[in-house]
Amino acid sequence: MDAPANTPTQRQFPCKQCGAGLEFAPGKLALKCPYCGVENEIPAPTRPVAEQDFRATLAKLASAQECYEPQEVRCDKCGASTTLRDNVAADVCPFCGAAIVATATSRRLIKPQAVLPFHINRQQAMECYRRWIAGLWFAPSSLARLADAGQLKGIYVPYWTYDSNTTSDYTGQRGDDYWETEHYTAWENGKSVRKTRQVRKTRWRWVSGRVYNEFDDVLVLASHSLPRKYTEKLEPWDLRNLVGYADEYLSGFVAESYQVDLARGFDEARQIMDGHIRASICRDIGGDHQRIHTVNTRYDDITFKHLLLPIWLCAYLYHEKTYRFLVNGRTGEVQGERPWSWVKIALLALAVAAVVAVTMAFVAGR
Repeated sequence: MDAPANTPTQRQFPCKQCGAGLEFAPGKLALKCPYCGVENEIPAPTRPVAEQDFRATLAKLASAQECYEPQEVRCDKCGASTTLRDNVAADVCPFCGAAIVATATSRRLIKPQAVLPFHINRQQAMECYRRWIAGLWFAPSSLARLADAGQLKGIYVPYWTYDSNTTSDYTGQRGDDYWETEHYTAWENGKSVRKTRQVRKTRWRWVSGRVYNEFDDVLVLASHSLPRKYTEKLEPWDLRNLVGYADEYLSGFVAESYQVDLARGFDEARQIMDGHIRASICRDIGGDHQRIHTVNTRYDDITFKHLLLPIWLCAYLYHEKTYRFLVNGRTGEVQGERPWSWVKIALLALAVAAVVAVTMAFVAGR
């Protein structure tokens, strides 16, 4: 077995002025010393972000080409797999807040090919969160204090993108509406009256055909650590600003290893593609209504990219329950779990009851 390569979070970038570790500065594409403020610009990538052949990569995985073996730390509570900083044996899981201890486990992984660097910094992310909290109904007043900037962690979350040209043969039915005149009897002024009306009906006929689709950058989350109902709402991501992977972008941040492998990721991508394919079949069938009975799709020219996308994440306790909120590290979009202030809800209920009582008393006294 090949010797494990350095993981992205293991490489250090010492400041030339004071020797402290440099950290990536969101929005600047530079490394910045948190102590003396010196900035070092990150060299421009020498290679463009390229698509990788899906089937060829699956075949090569056994030989570990383009793979590395990170020493992973797995959280027993939420299952997230991350890496600790050098010389750190214990920490707090950034996904759920539970304590984690380093263990010597590793697995072969495909190296990230591209990264979307953080654009907003920690304080800007906290401001986005506070505005989000201010817009929530019945949110506890203490939320902004419980989730402070110190708990907010910058996470690079793993994703796959898939491209494919598809050919889909289908069978189904086309429904065309038409109108018929229908006679019926109605009673008017105590008399039976014969009337007519137009009734819409559908004429169905069997159809078959073939449709072609081109898919580009179908995005699949490669993590089980974050709820998809929130990560999907963080979209869209400005993937046109992807840069070739470099360790410098991860300095000062945490990178999660993917839990959804390349093959399973494509299974999920196919489910996304299937919705678009069925929509294109319906357009091809035409008519007023469509029924799809069989679809047989061939996927050609499949390529992929392994990406790291930036999310600010905070896990905090409220009444002994863990809540999380996520901030898109590019746009500031906020999504997450929220507790409810039952005190505020009860006060509102009492106020409504009081208004109803006063209104009823007023009406009764008139």
